[in-house]
Amino acid sequence: MGTFIIAVKTVLPLFLIIITGTLFSRTKASNANWVDVLNKYALYIGFPALVIASLMHLELGEQSFFTLIVYNSGYIILCSLLAFPVAKLFKFPPQMRRTLFLILPFGNIAYLGMPVLQNAFGDNILPVAAIISAIYIFWLLTLGIILVEVNGNESFDVKKLLLSLAQNPLLLSVIVGLVLVFFKIKLPEVAEQTIQLFANSVTAVVLFSLGIFLGMQKFGKLKEWYQVAAFVGVTMLVLPFVFYQFLKLTQFDTQFLKASVIDAAMPLGLTPYALSLHYKLETTLAARIVVLGTLLSIVIIPLWMVWLG
Repeated sequence: MGTFIIAVKTVLPLFLIIITGTLFSRTKASNANWVDVLNKYALYIGFPALVIASLMHLELGEQSFFTLIVYNSGYIILCSLLAFPVAKLFKFPPQMRRTLFLILPFGNIAYLGMPVLQNAFGDNILPVAAIISAIYIFWLLTLGIILVEVNGNESFDVKKLLLSLAQNPLLLSVIVGLVLVFFKIKLPEVAEQTIQLFANSVTAVVLFSLGIFLGMQKFGKLKEWYQVAAFVGVTMLVLPFVFYQFLKLTQFDTQFLKASVIDAAMPLGLTPYALSLHYKLETTLAARIVVLGTLLSIVIIPLWMVWLG
């Protein structure tokens, strides 16, 4: 019990920021534009700065990220393909199956995952967190979109897909960080300090934005949340547990294992929700999974921390 309380205290400051954003939203002092502006700041400035700051002092010879990339990629791909048997088993319509391509694999790895890992394990975990975030973003913008488009009425555009990858700030920041490390490029001290200032700002900004988003959602009827709760349980408990059991059978680095499983247990992210809006999928379901999953994270994430030791 004591270990659990310590774990809760680790993530509690993060969720207090989310709650602050929710309360702020309820006062009507903010609107949907706030979420858009704050998320754009995080996407184009804050998170790229955090990723570069976490990678530019990395020693490439210390550890290999190959297994980290392979195992997390395998997990994402399998969770994505799981939508086919699940949809068939429960006789979901095609629109619901397309939504599952986004719901099952893609948690809030960047906006919530990186701050949680940093608070739990310190700044040393940030390079690992940045790599995992890039992995999820890559597969979301490739496999996720491909599955949604191919199984719908949209025409699949390879050029558009490649362009979205080439323009994604998070992926680009990982490349920039690794280039700095690989070629041993030393930035001027003033540039490093500026990057670090932006990096330090992003956690509060994205969590506050998430809180505003949660505060704008309508509750609806209680019975409408049964299916939501089921998907939250599957994506935050069942699938990460299967992933954990697999990783235990390998020679996976302990730090990699903890970061991978905790990230796999993150609630649904805002980007999959935004994609569900774009493709006119089950947006109400996706929004409610974001809400309930994020609220339950204050218990589920500490439980995973205790389990992983």
